[in-house]
Amino acid sequence: MKSLTRAEEQVMKVLWQLGSGLLMEIVEAMPVPQPHKNTVATILKTMVDKGFVRIENIGRIHRYHPVMSREAYSKDTLTNVAKGYFDGSFSNVVSFLVDEKKLSVKELELLLQQLKKNKK
Repeated sequence: MKSLTRAEEQVMKVLWQLGSGLLMEIVEAMPVPQPHKNTVATILKTMVDKGFVRIENIGRIHRYHPVMSREAYSKDTLTNVAKGYFDGSFSNVVSFLVDEKKLSVKELELLLQQLKKNKK
């Protein structure tokens, strides 16, 4: 699957939050300063072309729907980061986060508890 640009991710986050939306609903839900509606319309068209968004035609109005869930996109993105930068190893990702002090010992312990709970 193709990836989203930063601007596309912003629009996609709004769509995930709304569930679906008309152009002006999406623009109004964007963080301040809100982009112009023509900019958002162009981004949405690109996202439709990439397969991330589908259009429901309601007369002359378009309702936009996310095709992929936030969870699925997050999973794919993280997997691509692991493959591209950490030889596909999630343990290398975790080691990097620990080395960069982005993950504490307490957080690691919580992850271990969660892993043990999920294993049962």
